[in-house]
Amino acid sequence: MASKPRLPIDPTTNLPSINSFGELSNFLRSAVADEDSRQLSESMGQLATHVEAIIARLRLNRNRTAVAPMLVDMLTVLRSHRNLIVNLGLPWRGLYEYAGYLQALNNFRVLIGQWLLDGGPRSIDLLVSAEDFELVAWRTLGEGTLMIDMYEQVVSRQSDEPSTLFDPTQPQVERAVQWWKKLRR
Repeated sequence: MASKPRLPIDPTTNLPSINSFGELSNFLRSAVADEDSRQLSESMGQLATHVEAIIARLRLNRNRTAVAPMLVDMLTVLRSHRNLIVNLGLPWRGLYEYAGYLQALNNFRVLIGQWLLDGGPRSIDLLVSAEDFELVAWRTLGEGTLMIDMYEQVVSRQSDEPSTLFDPTQPQVERAVQWWKKLRR
């Protein structure tokens, strides 16, 4: 039996969707399968809050002196959030979506750095538009939302039936550990 989706279904695409940062916040508040989920949801909520403020400022104007400090603050929030992600346990890291989200966070951080440098410190306006920033922010937060949703599906399946998805005795995990050891040499 299929469970009811936690995200609203878009009637035109028949797919789950989140259309505003407010809807994202509601989803994140409901995503509390365990303590890691709670901390991750709170951290993503902080990201979303910073994103909304930056988008609002960029829509007013792209003045470097007004927006650059907000982008630098965003880098700090991203760094803290990334540290939380890197320190998640094996059940999270075992998800395919984990690597995608980590990559999206890194790309977002790099883009913010480029936007801060583009045009040089003497330029009056930043070269990033509100639309470009919003697009990258949605992509990044969407990757995180997908990761949380997949994790919660795994957790709910594990509570319904025993699963060996994260069993460290599995051959795949052993091969991954060996690969990692070789990589670190």
